[in-house]
Order: sequence, then C-alpha cells, then structure tokens
Amino acid sequence: MKNIYLILAIVGGIIPFIFLGQFFEQEGFKIPNFIRALFSNGASAGFTTDLVISSLVFWIYIFQARQKSDGPSPYLFIVLNLTVGLSCALPAYLYAREKAGDNR
Repeated sequence: MKNIYLILAIVGGIIPFIFLGQFFEQEGFKIPNFIRALFSNGASAGFTTDLVISSLVFWIYIFQARQKSDGPSPYLFIVLNLTVGLSCALPAYLYAREKAGDNR
C-alpha cells in the first residue's frame, strides 16, 4: 500500500494544478476572482465546503494521531494541504505513516 499512497500523492499534487493552471491562465492570478469562482454556483460551493470540512477532519485526525505517538509530525501535511491540496496531503500522510511503520 505504501507505494500506492506515494503514487496517489504525486498524482494528487499534479492533476489539480492542471485545472488551476487553466483557470489562472484564463482569469489571471486574481485571488478575489478565484474565491468568487469557488462559490459561483451550488455545485462548486458544495465541492468547496466538502473540501474545507474534509481538510478540517484530516487536521484533527493527524494531530490526535501524533498525540498518541502513532503518526508523523502533522505540520508538513498541513502545509501540503494548504499549498497543494488534500488530494496530495492525505496520501502523503498515509505514505509517511506506512513508512514509519516499516521502520519499527
């Protein structure tokens, strides 16, 4: 599973940026326009709020896992989540957790 998580982290880091790149190419790098587009209709608002809630759950989980000494430090994965996205951060975290388990 470890290698699958690594592949998914890479794919999750690349594919969303293809779409984001297209958006910024068409609209320019204007953050207010980007935020408006996130909530421009019910479908995109639904996906956006789903992603925000899922990210919050992910953060709570990785901090709790760290308190139990089960998981890697959460800070790198929060930075990944905020800069690249959950589609990269979650499988990267699972990869790191599996890798740490291999070293025990």
